[in-house]
Amino acid sequence: MRLHRNLCFATVDGLLQIFNEGTYADKVVQQLLKRDKRWGSRDRAFVAETTYDIVRWKRLYAEIAEVKEPFSRDDVWRLIAVWATLKGIKLPDWKYFENTPTRKIKGRFDEFSKIRKIKESVPDWMDELVAKELGENLWSKEVAALNLQADVVLRVNTLKTTKEKLQAELFDLDIETEEVKNHPDALRLKERTNVFTTDAFKKGFFEVQDGSSQKVAEFLDVQPGMKVVDTCAGAGGKTLHLAALMENKGQIVAMDIYENKLKELKRRAKRAGAHNIEMRVIDSTKPIKKLYDKADRVLIDAPCSGLGVLRRNPDAKWKLQPEFIDKIKETQAQILSSYSRMVKPGGKIVYATCSILPSENQDQVKHFLTSEAGKDFTFVKEKKILSHESGFDGFYMALLEKKK
Repeated sequence: MRLHRNLCFATVDGLLQIFNEGTYADKVVQQLLKRDKRWGSRDRAFVAETTYDIVRWKRLYAEIAEVKEPFSRDDVWRLIAVWATLKGIKLPDWKYFENTPTRKIKGRFDEFSKIRKIKESVPDWMDELVAKELGENLWSKEVAALNLQADVVLRVNTLKTTKEKLQAELFDLDIETEEVKNHPDALRLKERTNVFTTDAFKKGFFEVQDGSSQKVAEFLDVQPGMKVVDTCAGAGGKTLHLAALMENKGQIVAMDIYENKLKELKRRAKRAGAHNIEMRVIDSTKPIKKLYDKADRVLIDAPCSGLGVLRRNPDAKWKLQPEFIDKIKETQAQILSSYSRMVKPGGKIVYATCSILPSENQDQVKHFLTSEAGKDFTFVKEKKILSHESGFDGFYMALLEKKK
């Protein structure tokens, strides 16, 4: 691989924004990809993947390069020099790479590979916290998996097409996919490509949704004709899956505290041909109280640390703070206590997070079941998904049933 000056300049600009200004990596990459109309798909892939790579390995590369935040432009060029050297890419004869100590870089890499928190590039507090909760051995395996690039997984929209038809349509566009074991509606891309420009996407034949995330709607055990509430619906990835599983029959109430996310869900639902979804903004306790004892099924895809999805959000490692995790655990307990009241007797609830921390997952469920709010519920089953075992995001889900 050869390095091209304009692509490296774009990457440097993007990294300065992410590291020094705290802008979200996905937003920065989106802007960068529009920077030059002459760029082909390979150029755009280089900018996106290199930016994410250096964000992912920021701590390791910074330690090797001996640079500290806030980074200067020269510091970021040093990070790129480390990245290229470790990838085996020959450094061009540019002033930015003058006097790059290639041998020293490799030596320092070997040295730091013995220290997990530097080797896997995570903050000290995160390494300590997760090792304490998961155990040293399990965390070592998991953090290595969370540093791998996530596959692109599609969820076939069964309201509009079948897996076989979609696979054939994408094959005609030279997009090869494979089925995913134990994921009935999933297709995995064999090679990364931009699927959002395809007619199949525009017609609503699929959504991009990780394999673990696809398990949540299935876990809720919905049937056509039910009344289902998705309490933290966001832009509605799981809501749309529920609509497909319910064959557009019955009613889904999609709720969120952010109105703009529900607007995005409305747009996605129209594309997907999902007609049984009603949006409600949680702007007070009223919308919740109106649904007390009304729902056959309730999904609480709770706000969480997001420690299970670091593969696709590597900048979260640097934005997340331990105080936020303490705060979010309080929020989770409150949400579970309040939203569970929407389930009618005999109904079921799924509590889910994209975290791998037991304190956000099974501990929350245990605490709820021993509380006043949870005394009418029984534990049915749970599913813990770790990246190093599944190849997908880290997730947790628990199914509870309300006594009749």
